[in-house]
Amino acid sequence: MITAHSIADAAYIVSALLFILGLAGLAKHETSRQGIVFGISGMVIALAATINLAVRDVPGVAVILLIIAVLIGAVIGLLRARAVEMTGMPELIALLHSFVGLAAVLVGWSGYYGVESKGSAQTEIASNLLRIHHAEVFIGVFIGAVTFTGSIVAYLKLSARINSSPLMLPGKNLINLGALAAFAALTIAFVASPNFGLLVAVTAVALALGWHLVASIGGGDMPVVVSMLNSYSGWAAAASGFLLDNNLLIVTGALVGSSGAYLSYIMCQAMNRSFISVIAGGFGIVAASDDHTDYGEHREINADDTADLLRNATSVIITPGYGMAVAQAQYPVADLTRKLRDRGIEVRFGIHPVAGRLPGHMNVLLAEAKVPYDIVLEMDEINDDFASTSVVLVIGANDTVNPAALEDPASPIAGMPVLHVWEAQNVIVFKRSMAAGYAGVQNPLFFRANTQMLFGDAKDRVEDILRAL
Repeated sequence: MITAHSIADAAYIVSALLFILGLAGLAKHETSRQGIVFGISGMVIALAATINLAVRDVPGVAVILLIIAVLIGAVIGLLRARAVEMTGMPELIALLHSFVGLAAVLVGWSGYYGVESKGSAQTEIASNLLRIHHAEVFIGVFIGAVTFTGSIVAYLKLSARINSSPLMLPGKNLINLGALAAFAALTIAFVASPNFGLLVAVTAVALALGWHLVASIGGGDMPVVVSMLNSYSGWAAAASGFLLDNNLLIVTGALVGSSGAYLSYIMCQAMNRSFISVIAGGFGIVAASDDHTDYGEHREINADDTADLLRNATSVIITPGYGMAVAQAQYPVADLTRKLRDRGIEVRFGIHPVAGRLPGHMNVLLAEAKVPYDIVLEMDEINDDFASTSVVLVIGANDTVNPAALEDPASPIAGMPVLHVWEAQNVIVFKRSMAAGYAGVQNPLFFRANTQMLFGDAKDRVEDILRAL
């Protein structure tokens, strides 16, 4: 017999398959739009199946409240998504992760009261499974609370509302380990004898741990943090799925959690960072200190002279960074690329794995401006070509092109793979000022003999070069 629950289960299987196809599509530029369509379709089916189930199983007033909540959330989401600039996307994503964490906390508390309010004799959960339920509640609340405050701190750092430098409290690693030990002890106590005080205690511990973990990570590692918070939000959703007996939430949460963790691992490898050290709140990472080294004088150049260099170039590599996103310079950069290629000049882009403040940030901007995919290359694909390049345009990048990562063992970014732009014949750096990058580290590239600084808004300067050409 076909029931509402069997229809919902079938819809959830279709949704899960669409989510998997969505992830597969997002793995390549050429299929990314298709991947997004798969993901949206899966979520529409999942929502429709859930609402249909709720209409049959939940009292009428609750259904009305559910629909109102969905509509309010949809309107807010649409308005916010339409208004946000690409530069604000990293902090928006961090903020959305916090909502998932908060939802997991609320689901956990609801799961606790849903059982305790009935009493052990009246609950639908078998007595031998009750302890497993209590463990699910506790772990779900812990993961959700860590995700919530961690995401809030990431949002504040990415939006420059607080300092991006790492918080260096005395014994910070012992604080993190102590919080984990407290969580383990509280979990054992709660499973043995659940009570309201223990639930409050673990919520407070997790909120504090989430705040401290992300506050202890410096700006240079924030792209990894955003990716890792994405993973946390997935595990929080999976925990909620167990509590709500919802297979789709479990599958979707596991997909998000595992893919986010793997992406974070890949990014850590690309940055020569220890995966454990980053997710453990910057364990072993030293904060950037004020650099008083005398690197000499920098040289400046104007748009007309830059245009002359480009006219006479045989090959050009453009390495974009967050500054390009801030200036919305991707469109004139795309126009410059077309104009140079029309002149027979080879133009390519070198993309660092953590350029910008979000994985794939630069790739999305360039795709938005219709830059051909085949000339947008990853760091490993293009690093060996800088030595034979006439001109490199560094547009809003800083830490990802810093030679100190390779040459200064004492640098906070020592060992981080970077784009070897300084090996080119000429390097033009587009910057608003000589200020240090997001990681707070001075860049010796700016003072190299073959480097010249083109100051001002990146979009304005690129447009000046286009006019000069």
